[in-house]
Amino acid sequence: MDPHRVVVLALDRVIPLDFAMPVEVFGGSSGLPYHVRVCAPGPTVRTTVGFRITPDSGLAALARADTVVVPGFEPHDEPLSPAVLTSLRRAHARGARMISICVGAFALAQAGVLDGRPATTHWQNTAELAERYPTVEVRPDVLYVDDGDVLTSAGVSSGLDLCLHVLRKDLGAATARRVAQALVAAPHRDGNQAQFIARPLEINGAGPIGELCTWITQNPRAEITLDAMAARCAMSTRTLTRQFREATGTTPLQWVLALRMDEARRMLETTDLAIDEIAERCGFGTTLSLRTHFRRRLDTTPTTYRRTFRPSRNSGSEPNGNPSID
Repeated sequence: MDPHRVVVLALDRVIPLDFAMPVEVFGGSSGLPYHVRVCAPGPTVRTTVGFRITPDSGLAALARADTVVVPGFEPHDEPLSPAVLTSLRRAHARGARMISICVGAFALAQAGVLDGRPATTHWQNTAELAERYPTVEVRPDVLYVDDGDVLTSAGVSSGLDLCLHVLRKDLGAATARRVAQALVAAPHRDGNQAQFIARPLEINGAGPIGELCTWITQNPRAEITLDAMAARCAMSTRTLTRQFREATGTTPLQWVLALRMDEARRMLETTDLAIDEIAERCGFGTTLSLRTHFRRRLDTTPTTYRRTFRPSRNSGSEPNGNPSID
């Protein structure tokens, strides 16, 4: 059987870590049925840290690829050459599996590969991806997205998670575990696990939307419904949702939930408040509600999150001395 052809497309000012992960996972271990090549638009490629990479071939390699991997590059919002975009489109159209790492998603988006697809990128750039490419279903709070023949990862180390996920799909859990052990990496982190980043909630709009966001930030305990927000802005719910997405890159209710989650995480990391008190202060109402949202968005519990991010302050009990409840 012919080896599976993996082609890593190194664009100008490629991010070295993003580039190295797929090369190492698919090509670094002997006995794997992959043939890894590096292609680029030119004879050499600059990296973001100064050194250069010499590719194996030009863009023609994409025409024979079974899997195409696009690592991150900077500036990620720079228009790519027609030759690069055409090569990506043709590879996708003939059935190649398309993978991006970090802001490499912007290359796939430029080529139209992500149109109508769920996708993610680095947490700092998800709102920008949604704004620039409104046909893309951007998922800002996940490590990676597997949409069958199109897969995207969030930033930095989540690219390794995605590559190991692909390895596990192709060759099974045992092989993925063996490669992960060699790389001293976690053998599996589910793609729905959130990016543990203290991510500020952006308010790009002024006027009623900006005032609404400021009010919500100052009143997290308030009962906030879509109808109430629309009334405060003197808009219909449809108009509010459209203008809110334009200003923030997300929907009003998702913005409120993200705000409350960020505040709950901050309190878990920096205060000794009991979890039920944190739930009430952040607008979740009950510990059960807070725990449910932590499970859905972070794939963990408030108690485990606090223990992970404040290891010297907790040892299985709440700061007020009460037993932990997961």
